[in-house]
Amino acid sequence: MTYEQILNKLTTLCSRSEHCLYDMRTKMQRWGIEPDLQQEVLEYLVSEGYVNEERYTRAFIKDKAKYNRWGRRKIESALLMKHISREIYVPLLDEIEEDIYMTTLLPLLKAKSSSVKGKSDYEIRAKLIRYAMQRGFSYEQAERCLNNINTHEEL
Repeated sequence: MTYEQILNKLTTLCSRSEHCLYDMRTKMQRWGIEPDLQQEVLEYLVSEGYVNEERYTRAFIKDKAKYNRWGRRKIESALLMKHISREIYVPLLDEIEEDIYMTTLLPLLKAKSSSVKGKSDYEIRAKLIRYAMQRGFSYEQAERCLNNINTHEEL
C-alpha cells in the first residue's frame, strides 16, 4: 500500500467514528505497514485532527457507561488495553457523578435478581455483588444498590 492509500483509508475511517492511536497502529500492523511509515501516518492523523486521544476517550467513556452500562473499573480496564494515558482518562472518569453509576447499576441488579438462584439470601447477595463487580462497579456501589433494593422490596 502506498502512503496515500493508507491515509485515504484511515482518514475515511476516522471521519466516520472516533478512533485512538492504538486502533490505527493495530490496523496498520495487520496491513503489514513498516513501523516508520506507521509513525508518519499517525503523526499526520493527529496533526490534522483525525485522531484525538482525549476526544476518543470522552466518547468511549460516555458510550460504555450509557449503552453498555459498564462501571468505572471496567471502563478503566478497557482504556488501559487501548493504551490510553492515565492523565487523559482519570479526569474524564472523575467527571461522571456517582449517581449516574448508581442509576445504571440499580436496574441491572433488579433484573439480574429475578434470575439468580441460591440456597440462601447470603448466596444470592454474593452472586449479585459478583455480577456488579464483573460489570465494573465497586463492591461499595453494589452493596448500596442491594441495600436500596432490600429497603424497597424483597429480592
